[in-house]
Amino acid sequence: MPRFALPRAARNVRITRAHKASAALVATASCAAALAFTAAPSDAATPSAHAPAAVKPVSADGMPLTAKDRADDGKKDRVVASSVADGLKVTAVEKQGRTAKDAASRSVERKALTQAPKAAPKAKPKAAPKRYANNLDGWIRQSLDIMHAKGIPGSYEGLHRNIMRESSGNPNAVNDWDINAINGIPSKGLLQVIQPTFDRYHVSGTANNLVDPVANITAAANYAAHRYGSIDNVNSAY
Repeated sequence: MPRFALPRAARNVRITRAHKASAALVATASCAAALAFTAAPSDAATPSAHAPAAVKPVSADGMPLTAKDRADDGKKDRVVASSVADGLKVTAVEKQGRTAKDAASRSVERKALTQAPKAAPKAKPKAAPKRYANNLDGWIRQSLDIMHAKGIPGSYEGLHRNIMRESSGNPNAVNDWDINAINGIPSKGLLQVIQPTFDRYHVSGTANNLVDPVANITAAANYAAHRYGSIDNVNSAY
């Protein structure tokens, strides 16, 4: 508490009871004021010193922005925002395109993997050569196959009937008594053919041998086809 001293001149003055009361009131008031000053916060005396000041927008050169400047800045912001949006759209489209391309590529790869290569067509096995019995039946059948391939008419019955009449089925039979034998060209073979006739009507694909059974039958049938229409039409010496 502050101490108050009376001036020296006043010390000789007689202090009355009223004076004492007044001095006490002054001292009390001074103490109350001092206490109030001490209790009050230090920044309360200057409340405006720490209040935030209003910030006004300024341009790049430090000058306050006008309404036109703010409008221009708004346009720039919109242009930038539009450019960013366009860039995002392009990026999205490119991404979708790559995604679709990748999906198509994977689809092609899966298709290529799932589709097994077609097996090459198997070559048809070659037919085994037909076998014929080495007897009269086999000789006639082999001759018929050659005749049909060459377009020579005749039947099994017609061949067999004439063979039995001419040679009795003997491939080595030789006629040594008729006019052909007298002329030196005797008839030979299953169907009794002379050499000049065999040479003229020999069928390719058969042996070039007059007494070969198949060659003899086929040449005789070829001769009969030219002269009689078919060996089936021959019923006697021809």
